Amino acid sequence: MQSRTFTLTVLLLFLAVASTNGQQLLFTRLSSESGARATTSLQELVNEAAHAALTKFADKKLTEEQLSITLIDLRDPQHLSTASFRGNERVYPASVVKLFYFVAVHRWLEEKKIQETDELKRAVRDMIVDSSNEATQYVVDVLTQTTGGYELPPPEMETWQYKRNVVNRYYASLGFKNINVNQKTFCEDAYGRERVSRGTNGENRNKLTTEATARLLSEIVTGRAVNPARTAQMMELLKRDFSGTSKDADDQGHGFTGIALQGITGAKLWSKAGWTSTTRHDAAYVELPNGAKFVLVTFTTDHANEREIIPTVARVVIDGISSVK
Repeated sequence: MQSRTFTLTVLLLFLAVASTNGQQLLFTRLSSESGARATTSLQELVNEAAHAALTKFADKKLTEEQLSITLIDLRDPQHLSTASFRGNERVYPASVVKLFYFVAVHRWLEEKKIQETDELKRAVRDMIVDSSNEATQYVVDVLTQTTGGYELPPPEMETWQYKRNVVNRYYASLGFKNINVNQKTFCEDAYGRERVSRGTNGENRNKLTTEATARLLSEIVTGRAVNPARTAQMMELLKRDFSGTSKDADDQGHGFTGIALQGITGAKLWSKAGWTSTTRHDAAYVELPNGAKFVLVTFTTDHANEREIIPTVARVVIDGISSVK
């Protein structure tokens, strides 16, 4: 009798396990067939985004050396996760460098190193909202207490350059590496002492990495760059409207990461883009209706007219970020 009971118990357990395994196999198969994503890592997601862009634009000869990406997951502000694709490569940042001057000017104001005037407020607003180069030139003058003009004798130029490097020294003190932020932005070219400072062959041009840029933007977003009042002011100027259409197809809301957000009800975007005849970049902070929050910085070189590279990267991140645990 005991033997029969034991045999029956074993048989029932076997049937239960078999049934459970069958359900698990069926669930796995249905999930795969329905397109549900398996849990992935942040690095795998970035790799997937890079692969998608490189594959899609292979016929346009987009190469790995022309693409840099950094993604920071901000769902848990106390435990940030970062992943990159060529994230430490130094790239000419175009107008993305204005983010670094943006933070610096608010820090200088907070520490009362400079005076907040109506003209400075106007310049800071135009530098970030309109990406004005002329406004940026004024902001750099205020930050560094240097001005452009005719060439200076070598000893005076050395003193001038030391003063101009004050923003570099500030970020170095915070542990930022592999960047150079000491040049004005121009619509055409630099002349006089600005040209001397930049170097005949551009050896002292502004340079950023996507990792440094993503770090700075995440510190703005999380309120670590400046005090809460100044953080709110900064976020207001960085906020972008990507809905509908724009007269300017390359404005910061409609020409970059925002392309990938169109049609997503409840999505929000804060960003600073940069583009020249040879570069197209975006530094974006995105909030999605599913609760995802992330900083995504994408730099591209030698493909300035390819508007879809950056949104291609962004779409992969948008689709996959919720699967990252």
